[in-house]
Amino acid sequence: MPVTTADKRTTFRKMHVSGCFPLPNPWDIGSAKALQHLGFKAIASTSAGFAWSIGRADNRVTVEDVLEHLTALCGAVDLPVNADFEGGFAHKAEKVAANVARAVKTGVAGLSIEDSTGDAAKPLYERPFAIERIKAARAAIDADHSGVLLTGRCEGFLVGQADLAMVIDRLQAYSEAGADCLYAPGIKTKEQIAAVVKAVHPKPVNLLIGASGLSVAEAAGLGVRRISVGGSLARTAWAGFMKAATEIAEQGTFKELGNGYPGGELNKMFS
Repeated sequence: MPVTTADKRTTFRKMHVSGCFPLPNPWDIGSAKALQHLGFKAIASTSAGFAWSIGRADNRVTVEDVLEHLTALCGAVDLPVNADFEGGFAHKAEKVAANVARAVKTGVAGLSIEDSTGDAAKPLYERPFAIERIKAARAAIDADHSGVLLTGRCEGFLVGQADLAMVIDRLQAYSEAGADCLYAPGIKTKEQIAAVVKAVHPKPVNLLIGASGLSVAEAAGLGVRRISVGGSLARTAWAGFMKAATEIAEQGTFKELGNGYPGGELNKMFS
């Protein structure tokens, strides 16, 4: 029986009720299908991984690029797809709402809106304006009763403003503004994570793990509901590619190619 968009959205919401699940981030159709093959129950796009796959830097893609990408991901797998929708690809709240409405039409089960401006001199939107943007995203999602899950992100720790009290205050405000899930990328210690979970309870919390760190079981013990890895899977893939290509370019040898994943296994997975 075909899995519908409504099915995916219902499943994704249920996944946030209890437990803790990994939400890995593919960067294209092949990596999305591979994650489904491995048994993951949901996936999330990665702004960085996707940007690199089309030869651009993170935060240098257009809303049109991302909408096409999300449509492709949602159509390629039977899993719920959560969209890294950056800052909504707009500054003004009404434009964020318009872009979120378009994102909903791609078939995503969830999407996130962050509060970073992209301006190094003033990296976070003013608190009232950031809240207004979350409210606008919420209204756009609710307009067609889509059931898409909205994640509110505070980027403080990623832009050099590692003030936990400020981050928590913003996350609480985003929760009140309509965010279903809260996310503070960059928090790492058990104390920071536990404080965020407690502050926004009973809303679920997304935790970013980019390298060595907590296990799923350990994060679950702190009350985390889901774990994403951002661009880390893409970086891992690029590491293998660059190592092998660099060997060829600089040494004229091909030893690293012997470490590639078996082509026959890839053909089986995608057949």
